[in-house]
Amino acid sequence: MMDIGTLTLNPTIDVACEVEQVIPMRKMRTQNERYDPGGGGINVARVFVRLGGNARCYYLSGGATGVAFDGLLDLHQLVRSPIRIAGATRVSTAVHECNTGQEFRFVPGGPEVTEEEWTECLSILQRSRHDFLVASGSLPRGVPSDFYARVAAIAAKNDVRFVLDTSGEALAAGIEGGGVHLAKPSLGEFRALIGHDLPDDTAIAEAATELVRTKKVDYLAITMAERGALLASREGVLRLPAITVETKSAVGAGDSFLAAMVHALAAGKEPGIAFRFGLAAGAAAVLTPGTDLCRIEDVQRLFERSIADS
Repeated sequence: MMDIGTLTLNPTIDVACEVEQVIPMRKMRTQNERYDPGGGGINVARVFVRLGGNARCYYLSGGATGVAFDGLLDLHQLVRSPIRIAGATRVSTAVHECNTGQEFRFVPGGPEVTEEEWTECLSILQRSRHDFLVASGSLPRGVPSDFYARVAAIAAKNDVRFVLDTSGEALAAGIEGGGVHLAKPSLGEFRALIGHDLPDDTAIAEAATELVRTKKVDYLAITMAERGALLASREGVLRLPAITVETKSAVGAGDSFLAAMVHALAAGKEPGIAFRFGLAAGAAAVLTPGTDLCRIEDVQRLFERSIADS
């Protein structure tokens, strides 16, 4: 069976709820509350397992909220390898306002991590063996910007394909270090990486092609929300339009995309098909409210629709 490891350095307990109307200075009674384990790599693992694969979650966990986070992973039947830290695991909140359909998201920065704690994480990863290792999410305070580059080097040594989904300095340093099989920035993250505006699809494709030519990354999947997505490799560029669906929540769309694409690659599908499967999963994720991520039946239906429309 397909087996991956996911790395989440800044996990979060994702709280989702609904209110009729958000009113300042008022106590608002919520309904339809959900509590899910979240953070990039955790969300990837949740979707990957839903699609039929195996995933082991490597993540930092601390404080009373860390204990609660561990329990949520057990409820989702995810295999976990926590790295204990002194700081408390963060709690994020998404509030859906029923009257307007708007969603309000509150995301803390997370704990500060010591050098001893993040080096312990690297030591544990040196002993890991998987088909893919997916590092997804932001770096918490205290973790050096080249941390993902160090993880990529470990993955290469262990003959594990390394997948990176982050932003800012962590993304730049991770790609600069090389050894990245697949990177999945959003368009905004890719623009920040390149350092200048990319006004149209041609400019995006040229910049993406130039990056994969450096051989520091094999595949570059750039997600562009309602504009669809673009996949660049040394074989060329594939541009796909968005799959139109009713948006209920944007939480986890990118993570669902990445999990489905990696799942298809691990199953031996060619990159273009895997990319299309990822696009279907990203669209399926926005169909579900709050932090529920994508559902398998929606992914398959939207994937088949995408194939039929191509």
